[in-house]
Amino acid sequence: MTTNDDNRFLRQRRALLAGIAGALVLPGIGHAFDVPAEPRLISRDYARVRGHFKTNLLKKGPAPDRYESLDAPSNADRIFYRSGYGGELELVAWVSQYKRDRKPKPAVLFLHGGNAMGLGHWNLMDPYVDAGFVVMMPALRGENGQMGNFSGFYDEVDDVLSAADRLAHLPGVDQNRLFIAGHSIGGTLTMLASMSSHKFRAAAPISGNPDAFRFFNRYPQDIRFDDRNAHEFEVRTALCYAQSFKCPVRVVHGTDESHFNDRAGLLASRARAAGVRIETATVTGNHTSALPAEIAQSIHFFQGVSA
Repeated sequence: MTTNDDNRFLRQRRALLAGIAGALVLPGIGHAFDVPAEPRLISRDYARVRGHFKTNLLKKGPAPDRYESLDAPSNADRIFYRSGYGGELELVAWVSQYKRDRKPKPAVLFLHGGNAMGLGHWNLMDPYVDAGFVVMMPALRGENGQMGNFSGFYDEVDDVLSAADRLAHLPGVDQNRLFIAGHSIGGTLTMLASMSSHKFRAAAPISGNPDAFRFFNRYPQDIRFDDRNAHEFEVRTALCYAQSFKCPVRVVHGTDESHFNDRAGLLASRARAAGVRIETATVTGNHTSALPAEIAQSIHFFQGVSA
């Protein structure tokens, strides 16, 4: 399947789900489309919560999106990293081609949008490479025909952290200048990963949704976990653990994505209450057209943090 075909399928799928979601009320959630005004676990450390919670998947299987093969782009190398319990999952990532210098290079772990990785995602990475970063884009469990079960914003965080370890140990990479960014679903995972670990110097979630209650009410067919348990939604919701960010964060979305305005503002206010350095911004455009300028902003942010 070509990238254009894949993108067309995703647009049709998302439009269909958005259309039916308004008629659905999730079991156990009632009419709540928002997280509580005072999340019960706001002061709990998200990394500790993850250490004690195991998601209950009622439906096990691959990620829901159609996909391309994971053959490496011409300007990247295909490598493998291990994740899951005991490293049981061998997963693919693409890494930009680079030459080792005497001074280690900064690196960006970029999390693609959607639930499958493709060349269209990778083609957006040139600005990072041009700015001197080593770039790694991982495919996560259940994506692109890989091993593992899709869980929707939870077990995938383990894959992100495993990929970060792999990137940090590549020859010539500066482990002290390891950054994370992501778009859409990758933006949500960027938030959750940067609350889970001190690995990252800074994080730039782009058009990520910090509210899983709202996300899954819009896309109920992506639910694989026990939706009768509200905690399953909480552990996928950055707003419930906004005080857990472990690095500076810049949250950005397009001006045509006004539905993110209240969530981004609330995320920032809750994080600042705990002393987190967090910025929010909007860029002219929609979910896709704003992305090049958003990536440029993330580069400027990363460079400022590491200066």
